[in-house]
Amino acid sequence: MNHWGEAPDEAHLPPGTVLAQMEMAVIVCDRFSNIIYGNSFARQLFGFGGDAIIGHSILSLGIAEEDHEQATELAKHVLKGGVWEGTFCNLRADGTTVYTRAHAVPLRHPSGAVDGVVIFAREALRSNQREQDRYGLMERIGERLAGSLELESTLRRVADTLVPQFADHCFIDLYSGDRLYRRVSRHAGGWEPPPGTWAEVGEPVSYPPGHFSAKAMDRRDAVLVEDMIQHRFTAPNESSQRLGHEMGITSVISAPLLVRGELLGVMSLALSNLSKRPDPHYDGFDRDLLGAIASRVALAVDNAMLFEEERETALAFQKHLLPGDRPPPLDGLQIAWRYEPARPLEAHGHGIQTQVGGDWYDVIPLSAGRVGLVIGDVEGRGARAAAVMGQLRAALRAFAQDDKPPADILRKLDEWVRTMTRPERMRSGWNSDDLVRPPLVSCTYFVYDAWSRVLEFANAGHDPPLLIVDGEVGELDFESEGGMLGLRAPGMGGELLFNEESAELKPGSTLVLYTDGLIDRRSKDDGDYHTREEAREMVRAAVAGVARGGVEAIANAAYDAVPGDIDDDVAIVVIRTAAEELAVEERTFTAEPIMVSEARRMASDAFATWGMLDEQAELACLLVSEVVTNVVLHATATPSPRREMVVPVPAGPPGRGGEPLGAPPAVQFNTDFGALDADPFEGGAFDEDDWNLGADLGRREPPTKEFRLRLRRGADAIWVEVFDSDMRLPRIRSAGETDEGGRGLYLVDQLATRWGARPTSDGKAVWFELPLNPG
Repeated sequence: MNHWGEAPDEAHLPPGTVLAQMEMAVIVCDRFSNIIYGNSFARQLFGFGGDAIIGHSILSLGIAEEDHEQATELAKHVLKGGVWEGTFCNLRADGTTVYTRAHAVPLRHPSGAVDGVVIFAREALRSNQREQDRYGLMERIGERLAGSLELESTLRRVADTLVPQFADHCFIDLYSGDRLYRRVSRHAGGWEPPPGTWAEVGEPVSYPPGHFSAKAMDRRDAVLVEDMIQHRFTAPNESSQRLGHEMGITSVISAPLLVRGELLGVMSLALSNLSKRPDPHYDGFDRDLLGAIASRVALAVDNAMLFEEERETALAFQKHLLPGDRPPPLDGLQIAWRYEPARPLEAHGHGIQTQVGGDWYDVIPLSAGRVGLVIGDVEGRGARAAAVMGQLRAALRAFAQDDKPPADILRKLDEWVRTMTRPERMRSGWNSDDLVRPPLVSCTYFVYDAWSRVLEFANAGHDPPLLIVDGEVGELDFESEGGMLGLRAPGMGGELLFNEESAELKPGSTLVLYTDGLIDRRSKDDGDYHTREEAREMVRAAVAGVARGGVEAIANAAYDAVPGDIDDDVAIVVIRTAAEELAVEERTFTAEPIMVSEARRMASDAFATWGMLDEQAELACLLVSEVVTNVVLHATATPSPRREMVVPVPAGPPGRGGEPLGAPPAVQFNTDFGALDADPFEGGAFDEDDWNLGADLGRREPPTKEFRLRLRRGADAIWVEVFDSDMRLPRIRSAGETDEGGRGLYLVDQLATRWGARPTSDGKAVWFELPLNPG
């Protein structure tokens, strides 16, 4: 017989049996926060099966990322002998979210030492301690909603927060102008309403008078429908009402989304037969709680909408600084480009910032069908980087029109970047000015000639592009990486060296230019980051898979090659050279007036072969004559080489001037008659007989001057180039009414589509462009 206070024999149960019967999760962790025990209710609450988490970190319970720091603090506090209590957001294996209230105590050895942590957890607001849970739950929800400033992400977090823990159905409708549109329609278990019943995301919503959502917006307060069976409401349409009856909607709360007195929309939650609950009805406590949640949701939505508006403005500003959506048509090239801004910095825990950047690219038509190509990246992010990028693009376009070699263009651009400093008052409060240093800019500038297939380029600290030849992917070799633009601050000595390089591209070759956002800080699944080399190899492999595809396919493959969100904006430009040869005619002439007609005849024959209309061909030949005549006239007026004339003088008395007896002194004259405006023989300054001094004078005839005429045909235009050895660039003159000349370049300027002159290594080239067959 058992005495009073003694348990019966059958009541002596093992601890595991007792823990298995508890309606509370029990988790035991060692000193290193690794789980060593979890009861059956813990498996149900946190959504894992069997012993899958035994031996793993406490974070394997699905603790949301924003609560990881809180979990670490829990372990530190309890291992010191303290007691901890708080609310966690947990993500179950099925993707649903549950808020849990946790109470943690030390696990002590019989000696008194702390060996680990024991955590007791239950679902928040599902016990008699609802009022105590409310404050911790509101704090967690507020932190979770504040974790994003993108509207779509914020709305998604709202839905994940409320379904299925607090509702089987969640609807959020927001105003756009004076109309209400559905922005969220989330349901428990992944269920979706049939089309034509409840409004889908993006569709307008109109609630009839007396509807609980309309009441909530009119009253500016949460409305509770505790039992839908006892209350009948007019639905937006008959099919919507029928579906509500079929789903067995039992209870509804509708709360207005108010911020700063402005009504943004309405949020509605409903319980139905989609899930099994002990009591499928809301009460007054739930109304107050969800009304408070709605106020936080409204603030988060308002912040996200303001941020989205600012971001869209900044992105529109940046995209208008970049080329349009479609590359211009260019002879001998296929081009595709892609620009993608990064996600906002707050998404990666770096604070809140509109994520525009300084990545830039451009395609610049140059003389005679040649093309300038550039890709670059301005250091930093935000509006300043975008503004610097816009200035750089405009400056480079202006510099490129000089048609100088790429290295010269980069040197000029570097000098310009180094002047981009401004005095700025120091924010520390000192009465002194601080000089903001120039931005650092990496870029590569290319000049491609589709007729010769020669690519000239110079680099300023940018990554080399990928080069695809015959389906094989490699890199374009850079002999010199070059220093970034702006690297040498004002006042520093030395000079950055930008090397001039060139390569001949095979027919059908493809270049893939990209900025470092494509390969920098791309996250792995484990939270670590791919190295630059790993990311570059992924890009190379992805491009190799579509190397024989179109340029758009290559651009898409490069962008999608490395998984994970991008931490920086990305610019990609894909360029493919033509497989066929482009039409060109070229010939060298002596710089004599008689050759003007020969040059005209050559041009006429070429234009006829290319199918140019007679009227347009006559105009083109006229302009050829003017340019060639200008070259011939200036070639004959080019300053002649310096000559030295030695004139013998009869011998004077012996010993005069230190000359030996009988040695005739020499008088030496340095002349440069070619530099004179007047004829040296006019006015009797010299007698022609003075020049007939035979072999003693040593006269040299000037070399015969030449010019080269080159004609190029494109798809929609022809280009004419005339090369000569004169370094002087032509300019349009203002000819008087009685002047016989001075109108040649004026005609070219008026009649040609474009014209210009550029220096070459041994002289200059004058060129003009005409449409092939104008409409």
